[in-house]
Amino acid sequence: MLADQDQSPHEPQREPEPEPGRPDDRVDDERMDEENRLKPEFVRSVRDAMNEGERGRVYDLVEPLHPADIADLLELLEPDERLVLAGAITDLMTVEVISELNDFVRDNMMGAMPAAAVASIAEQLETDDAVQLIEDLQPAEQRAILAELEPENRAVILTALNYPEETAGRLMSREFVAVPEHLTVGDLIDYLRERKNLPNDFLEVFVVDHAHHPVGTCQLSWVLRTPRDVALADVMKRDQILIPDMIDQEELGLMFQKYGLISAAVVDESGRLVGQMTVDDVVHIISEEAGEDVLLLSGAGEGDINEPIRDAYVARVRWLIANLGTALIASLIIAAFGAAIERLVALAVLMPIVASIGGNAGTQTMAVTVRAIATNQLTQSNTRRILWREMRVAMLNGVTIAVLVGAATGVLFTPMLGLVISVAMVINVITAGLAGVLVPVIFERLNQDPAVASSVFVTMITDSMGFFAFLGLAVALGLAG
Repeated sequence: MLADQDQSPHEPQREPEPEPGRPDDRVDDERMDEENRLKPEFVRSVRDAMNEGERGRVYDLVEPLHPADIADLLELLEPDERLVLAGAITDLMTVEVISELNDFVRDNMMGAMPAAAVASIAEQLETDDAVQLIEDLQPAEQRAILAELEPENRAVILTALNYPEETAGRLMSREFVAVPEHLTVGDLIDYLRERKNLPNDFLEVFVVDHAHHPVGTCQLSWVLRTPRDVALADVMKRDQILIPDMIDQEELGLMFQKYGLISAAVVDESGRLVGQMTVDDVVHIISEEAGEDVLLLSGAGEGDINEPIRDAYVARVRWLIANLGTALIASLIIAAFGAAIERLVALAVLMPIVASIGGNAGTQTMAVTVRAIATNQLTQSNTRRILWREMRVAMLNGVTIAVLVGAATGVLFTPMLGLVISVAMVINVITAGLAGVLVPVIFERLNQDPAVASSVFVTMITDSMGFFAFLGLAVALGLAG
């Protein structure tokens, strides 16, 4: 939705070079530390200027900062302070700053701003960024902002919002360059120079047929190095990776990674070109998905320090309650061997070791499995091979730990108790290896995110099996008789 900049294609804009002897603002000793983070002293000086009502001094302090650093500054402040700062640096609150903001901080600020002001920002953004700006706001706030937009932009954003979240249709940019295949390279160059409503930044030109189906693509480097009279049909690359508009963002990231894409056309179910995805957006998606899986494994929800306390509480407490329920199973097993534990206190001393080693072994295998599933390394075609591989690793780990723990237990207590804990350790580590693979795979086969609840069930299995194997063997061999 951004208009083209009025500049000649022969005179690309350049960032001004830093003055000789003058450090770049991003590493200015007064503001940034050696790791390019805002210094606490600088943040404190901005806060003091705001508290004293010195808007001019606030502006002077913030004006030299890069947009990404202004976004960092806003995130470091309290919610009410952010609005004060935004009011003091109005013309510095550019679309670059807004796009760099943390999702929760951005939503909080947009929700507190007048609808007309948010709409003005959205008008300057590309479609995908404008959608991201308002998609998480309350429905009433969304309607108010959409009402302030130009009809054309409103229709585009509404179309994007109709797609499910985290799909290519929701995330794609609708600003792209598409031309018919009968053009020559010279025709294309003239078209790119004369049209005023083209995107500001694009990496390739999509070639389409009469039904607007993509039939090829031309990188700009090819266009610049090819004689004008050559037909696009002779120079374009016909083999291209097309992205379905309903594909999930995780699969989208894997496609870009697998095929080394810089940009790709997005098509609807009829094969029509409806948008494009570029690598800068996909890098963000890959980073987001990787962090999301780690947080889901721990049951930490969004895991964002800017997430509202209530949302963080709801996301975390449900898994703690589920974990409480599964922990009761292990407790019941212990209770069943209560008499044996009373007769041989050493069992109570050694039980946590068996459970802890099994839990850690299960977590290791589960983390590897979830990552393999997320990156499409583990599929139905190789599940048995991966299971057998992890079983062998578990057996080696189990035997190694069993020898160490068994020897120490034999010295400190009795050789027979050392043998019992060794066998129990091997059984539990092998069980942990099985559970670490099978639990995530089962969740994935049931079309559930394997990272969401795997840790709860793997922990339950390893704890229960560890206690049962250790205490059961001790009773069977009469050690607690």
